Amino acid sequence: MTIIQWIIFFLVMNVIHGLATWKYYRKAGIEPWKAFVPFLNMFEAMKVINRPKWWMIFLYIPIVNLLMIPVLWVQLLKVFGKEETKDILLAIFTLGLYVAYINYAEIGKLEYHPEHDKEDTLLGSLVFAIIAASIVHTYSIQPYTIPTASLEKSLLIGDYLFVSKMHYGARTPVTTISMPMVHDTIPLAGVRSYLKTPQLPYFRFPGFQKIKNNDIVVFNWPADTVKRFFHKDIAQYKPIDKKSHYVKRCVGIPGDKLEIKNGLLFINDKQVSYPDRTHIQHLYVVKTKPEQDFSRTTLSRIANNYDIKEIYPTRVLGNYIMNLTDEKYQLIKKMSNVDSLFLYTPVERKMFGGKKEWTINNFGPIYIPKKGDVLKLSKDNYLFYKKIIETYDEHDARHQLKNHRVRLQGEQVFVDGKPVEEYTVQQNYYFMMGDNRSQSEDSRFWGYVPEDHIVGKPVFIFMSLDANKSFPANIRWNRVFTTVSGEGKRVSYLIPFIVLLVVYNFGMSFWRKKKKNS
Repeated sequence: MTIIQWIIFFLVMNVIHGLATWKYYRKAGIEPWKAFVPFLNMFEAMKVINRPKWWMIFLYIPIVNLLMIPVLWVQLLKVFGKEETKDILLAIFTLGLYVAYINYAEIGKLEYHPEHDKEDTLLGSLVFAIIAASIVHTYSIQPYTIPTASLEKSLLIGDYLFVSKMHYGARTPVTTISMPMVHDTIPLAGVRSYLKTPQLPYFRFPGFQKIKNNDIVVFNWPADTVKRFFHKDIAQYKPIDKKSHYVKRCVGIPGDKLEIKNGLLFINDKQVSYPDRTHIQHLYVVKTKPEQDFSRTTLSRIANNYDIKEIYPTRVLGNYIMNLTDEKYQLIKKMSNVDSLFLYTPVERKMFGGKKEWTINNFGPIYIPKKGDVLKLSKDNYLFYKKIIETYDEHDARHQLKNHRVRLQGEQVFVDGKPVEEYTVQQNYYFMMGDNRSQSEDSRFWGYVPEDHIVGKPVFIFMSLDANKSFPANIRWNRVFTTVSGEGKRVSYLIPFIVLLVVYNFGMSFWRKKKKNS
């Protein structure tokens, strides 16, 4: 929906609210016309149900308002004495039509008791706990788990993270009708958790930090058209905020020139140095000396002593593929029966930009667009910017999958059938890669990440579980309650947290007893 369409929709909904409730307002001693006026009607509604005025804020927060509107219906019925279970269920399952029915059929017979049901009930407390959790989950902190090995060694499969949405600025949801605290699929049911329409235009609150080179970032996978993560389904359109979550390292920011030479990353012609706790891995072919092949015992010792989980014998006798960090590379290289090591390049895949000579270990140079750039389009570079023009940049408020059609005819680039020489970029773009460089599905294959796809910054590991072990041995205690970034060895804050929690609970208990006795 466009901005104009949203304004019209908003005004129509206020008219519907007024038509469904104006007699409630009059019965409560409030002028009926106020039921039709946007914002004022909700302010006055809080008087009718005798609730704090700040409650009305929840009615205008996307996703949260889906919980709050039924609460308003139920509270409205209760202060007029309609509080039986059937009344509550009818209000909810008729989507408010029962409230409108009472407005015209029975309101004259009912008495208004604004003090009625003032005390919070268990159900009310539960609803507001869900509302509070939804606000935190949508606009502040979201839990996230590492599902793949693309950041292996830096972040592990089974790490459970808290992702801050405030660092880079929280987004308002694009999908307005969605199950709170659920991503794209309802658990167990296996069905979509949201309606594709109506949708809000993209909006992001100001953050207190910009994405920097080498930040680990959670984002919505731009190329996602699968129904569920890890499931190969028929391709389908997905709104931005319902695309699958990925977590990668941002190796290139807007305006950077990026190139990979023999596995080494260069930004703006300078080789990248990584922060602490970064463990870059590559697959290497390890070739043993003639007649000095590794024995099973040697391979087992390498795996155990050097903590190298992935060792694959190749079809060529004496050759092995190993996934090594720089440190492990040096250790293996010094082994007496090792002849040589060289980077392994997997079976050729289609790389971003369509350059057939590029591989995962030799890629680029490539420019990462920033907002306001005027890009000169040619037959040599149009594939790098095709998705930006067709899908990411020029979408309208409805976020249609394709709004433009970019094609090459001879030497000329055409957009929607018209020849185009240049294009002005509408938002910032980023280049994301995994630290497990040879086994990461990242920007080298599907391209740039638009700014409107950025979710947040992982800041804290609150739990870490090893799927290959059973409880309680599967808990990686050295990773529990540690920060994602930082310098030096990881330090767990679990014990200080437990101590603070005990002190807090003891203090609160002591305060309550003192207050009760006073």
